[in-house]
Amino acid sequence: MHTSSLPASSFAVLFDLDGTLIDTVELILTSARYAFSDRDGPRPTDAEWVVGLGTPLITQFREWARDEDEVKHLVARYREYQMAHHDSLTRPYAGVREALDELRATGFQLGIVTSKLNALARRGLACTGIDGCIECIVGCDDTTKHKPDPEPVFVALGKLGIPPERAAFVGDSPFDIAAGNAAGVYSVGALWGPFPRSDLEQANGGARAFAERPQDVPSVVADWVQGLAPATGAPQTI
Repeated sequence: MHTSSLPASSFAVLFDLDGTLIDTVELILTSARYAFSDRDGPRPTDAEWVVGLGTPLITQFREWARDEDEVKHLVARYREYQMAHHDSLTRPYAGVREALDELRATGFQLGIVTSKLNALARRGLACTGIDGCIECIVGCDDTTKHKPDPEPVFVALGKLGIPPERAAFVGDSPFDIAAGNAAGVYSVGALWGPFPRSDLEQANGGARAFAERPQDVPSVVADWVQGLAPATGAPQTI
């Protein structure tokens, strides 16, 4: 990594979960198909469902349900399938563990900002073996507002004791980028998820940087920190 006179321990790197750290796209799509399988009305295509990934599940279902009773029914059906197949259809993206280990070894604080329930996020981290890398998790049940609103990002930063100008947020969806930009953090688009780069470039001013692979994140973050460092001072490894 580059060197900087700013200690990494005074910085945080936040991550989205699904589509960024763990690959749950197949689980999400098959759960949605199951939820709608007994419905006599319109059903979303996989492509239409992907558009809403990154927002809370109930928000997605409200786009398709006739009323709140049907929202509850669809969510229950989704959860039924999701919980039965969660562990077998959840896997880490290649290079994620190495990237997290490198960031932690350098001293960065790491957190999760996700639109799924906190307990389910913890289950996903545990079954992929990366739960020990994360210091805080903010799920959709931890805030009153959700991505693309910046509230979840602010809550995570409050838990870590880090101001926005010393935090990066890595996410694969436009909602991640929009929330990060609204919070004033350094937004990094994760290009290995289901969303194209063009979507991340257009979200609330666009991502400040992009990472092609999870293992690229440490160097992307290091370049950002390097740019913040003063020209003089005793360098520390970043």
